[in-house]
Amino acid sequence: MPSYVAYYRVSTIRQGQSGLGLDAQRQAVGDYLGGQAGSQLVAEFTEVESGRRNDRPELQAALAVCKRSKNTLIIAKLDRLARNLAFIAKLMESGVDFLATDNPHATKLMVHMLAAFAEHEREQISARTKAALAVAKARGMKLGRNGTILAAERQRAASEFANGLKGILADIRASGITTVRGIKHELNRRAVPSASGRAWHIPTVHRLLARIMPKPPKNLSDAFKL
Repeated sequence: MPSYVAYYRVSTIRQGQSGLGLDAQRQAVGDYLGGQAGSQLVAEFTEVESGRRNDRPELQAALAVCKRSKNTLIIAKLDRLARNLAFIAKLMESGVDFLATDNPHATKLMVHMLAAFAEHEREQISARTKAALAVAKARGMKLGRNGTILAAERQRAASEFANGLKGILADIRASGITTVRGIKHELNRRAVPSASGRAWHIPTVHRLLARIMPKPPKNLSDAFKL
């Protein structure tokens, strides 16, 4: 009779207390075991930890149970262990069998490849974030604790800009133009600059209308009844 030890990981204390993410992991493990005749879950371990750290006591405890009783470590997804190829390799060398419910038939080679892709994705995200922050800093944008305040200021400025165009939009509508594409062409024909000072495009017109009408009507022409 196959027996399993489940390992769940959430990244924050808030997630651990609320069950956010945790319930989904338990559901995935339960669904998988439900389809395996005679399988049983002998223990569960939950870690509230960062995926970048390797010193996880709950995981070590789960592995100890697996070694002692020859159980299989089961997880909901591969990234619940870590987006770290070296860590995955060490785990595989520990002698404990493990599987991820999202890819239960993966060979050791496939697991290595999946871990490598996950680590590469993390590195790419980190690189893009650093690059974006560097550009923002170079432009004089304040980062850190002021980020929320600055975001609110940008939202307020965008709303004020949109409200300032209500008269122009009403005039466009009165001329018989009611489609987003038509509005885009007319704004550009009238040389009305967008919030960025550039030409209008369909997405920017959509955002403009969304700011004026938070809940756009089914009939676009009703959006101009200002």
